[in-house]
Amino acid sequence: MSLSADIEQPDDPGARGPSKRAVEIVVSLILIGLAAAVLYDSYGRGAGWNGGPESGFFPARVGWIFLAGSLFLLVQAFREPPAIFATWSQLLMVAKVFGPLALFVVLVEPLGIYVAAAIFTAVFMPIVGGARWHTILLTSVLVPLVCFFVFEIEFLVPLPKGPLEAMFGY
Repeated sequence: MSLSADIEQPDDPGARGPSKRAVEIVVSLILIGLAAAVLYDSYGRGAGWNGGPESGFFPARVGWIFLAGSLFLLVQAFREPPAIFATWSQLLMVAKVFGPLALFVVLVEPLGIYVAAAIFTAVFMPIVGGARWHTILLTSVLVPLVCFFVFEIEFLVPLPKGPLEAMFGY
């Protein structure tokens, strides 16, 4: 039995989820907004040629190319046949990965990378893998310790540290 047989396929006529067209339209509009911001900033800095390129000259050219590509994507999105982008169960699987990862990124600055990695592992393993508590505890403690030894002691690569490492003199 294959793993993909357990997951709803977007091509399944009974599958439910956001449409591919709607997702592409939203992404295109976001990209158009970013292109507009680049153009606004470029022309604010000076995008002309005054005895040579002004500071916004090249960013403005890139912004126009970016805008053209984004408008092309928007037109293509309206021409797409109706289809499901992803099923809700597939998006839930993405959220199960994204949630702990976002928590990790937020915690790196105040707690350091090693404590944040321990918390990430302790949260991620039961959500995604459904591991037993003793496996989670061992992995959450041992992996950051091994990483600390390898990076900080053996390779002398300084990574972001927090109050726990400061308490031990690192």
